[in-house]
Amino acid sequence: MKPESAARERSWTDERLIAECRKGSQDAWSALIDKYKNLIFSVPIKLGLSDLPQLREPRALPKWLMQMSFHKCLRWKKQRLVLFDDPIEIEALSETSSEEFPEEMVYQGQREQMLRNAIASLAPRCHRMIAMLFFESPARPYQDVAKELGIATGSIGFIRGRCLRLLRQRLQKEGFH
Repeated sequence: MKPESAARERSWTDERLIAECRKGSQDAWSALIDKYKNLIFSVPIKLGLSDLPQLREPRALPKWLMQMSFHKCLRWKKQRLVLFDDPIEIEALSETSSEEFPEEMVYQGQREQMLRNAIASLAPRCHRMIAMLFFESPARPYQDVAKELGIATGSIGFIRGRCLRLLRQRLQKEGFH
């Protein structure tokens, strides 16, 4: 998301942000997270996500954050279930929490972040087109996309192809497979 659109979308009301997120707008999700990042990040810190001194390899920070958040959330959920005395859910959660954080989740999270970064680095028109065509639900008709971007409907396919080639190049450069 470009700075000018991020600032504009952060100024949206919560109602509008929620409505746009429900429509599948990646820009709205980014704006929502950006708007409330301090609140979001304060929760794990208050819950005791303070083991950063144990991190030996700075390059492992994303994986470490995911693992710590995963385990802290599981522990919190288990404690909450004990309070409400739900033995079936407690047993299911106990089986889950004894396992290690799934490596596939780390891999997927890293790939998703690489994709978000690559899309955000595209020119505004490509960024917006890719968001509208591939990340909104339900999918927008080409006529709507063309109207919003101020281009001819017939040029969508050509521009989409060029944008996807640029995106593919950036992802390959970053080692995305």
